[in-house]
Amino acid sequence: MRFLLTLLLWAVAGMAVAAPIRIKDLVEFDGVRGNDLVGYGLVVGLNGTGDGIRNAPFTEEIMSNILERLGVNVTGESFRPKNVASVFVTASLPPFARAGSQIDVTVSAIGDAKSLLGGTLVMTPLNAADGDIYAVAQGTIIAGGASADGQAASVVQGVPTSGSIPAGARVEREIAFDFGGLNAVRLALRSPDFTTAGRIEQVINTEFGRRVAVMTDAGTVALDIRATRMASPAHALGRVENLLVEPERRARVVVDQRSGTIVMGADVRISRVAVSQGNLTLRIEEQPVVVQPNPFAQGDTVVVPRSSAGIEEEPGIGMAEITEASSLSEVVTGLNALGVSPRDMIDILKSINAAGALHAEFVVQ
Repeated sequence: MRFLLTLLLWAVAGMAVAAPIRIKDLVEFDGVRGNDLVGYGLVVGLNGTGDGIRNAPFTEEIMSNILERLGVNVTGESFRPKNVASVFVTASLPPFARAGSQIDVTVSAIGDAKSLLGGTLVMTPLNAADGDIYAVAQGTIIAGGASADGQAASVVQGVPTSGSIPAGARVEREIAFDFGGLNAVRLALRSPDFTTAGRIEQVINTEFGRRVAVMTDAGTVALDIRATRMASPAHALGRVENLLVEPERRARVVVDQRSGTIVMGADVRISRVAVSQGNLTLRIEEQPVVVQPNPFAQGDTVVVPRSSAGIEEEPGIGMAEITEASSLSEVVTGLNALGVSPRDMIDILKSINAAGALHAEFVVQ
């Protein structure tokens, strides 16, 4: 029995052009970006699922440092608790984040801890790429899984060694960036395309009634803030980001072999080509026979091999001809009507692409 694992998505099926999209959903504004933060900290309060100190000596070191900062002298002491774990703490500092605002953090074990469920992250400074501290994280971890151990078996569901703390970090330092003093801002397209960039330039210039935007390449549109005659760059971008543009995208087919998923665009076309497909199945079965000597007879018990082999051909599609400039959606619909499985359909699309008849970018994952 064949299971239909194919998911066919046409973003603009049956439409000549794409639906209008806001500029804010198509571009990134120069300078308006987040910054990655990372820190090394300690999780306490685990129910015996923490790091083994022998296998993770760095856990003992950071625990000693934290206790000494709190006024507890542990020099020369030997302790091996099982309720602590060393972790990496990661977060993203959003643009224009101000001191005192809170951000989400992700906590991941780096030792041999079995679970972070129920643990509490001790105050952990978060550094940016320049080495400075921009936030401090602390709080109770929400783990994404569970684990249980027995004497002879264990079970794990999800990833209990990783979790998150919503609003678990407080911003202590702001990014130095004079956005209000900018005289020009570049709009970087997420999917570079000359046609889309040209349309963005035209829409912006039409909105302001003068030439304030210039397309510099397929991925960049430069906006002259002074020419917009707005009070500040924030006012200008607030007026620009909600303008509607019809984006143009390259024809693309994405195939996921693991799940049998096929995703395609409406602009994919196939030249005239003939397709014939079938499957061969080789089957070998082993049924050894044990032969024993008769009672009171001299001899040894032997195993006599007995094998059977055969080749079966599953019914496929015969010679099918695809007409000139057919859409891929029509081809896939026809193959589905013939009962072609998703796996065979992926192989057919690969062969059509290898023959040079598939006019689209073919991506296999």
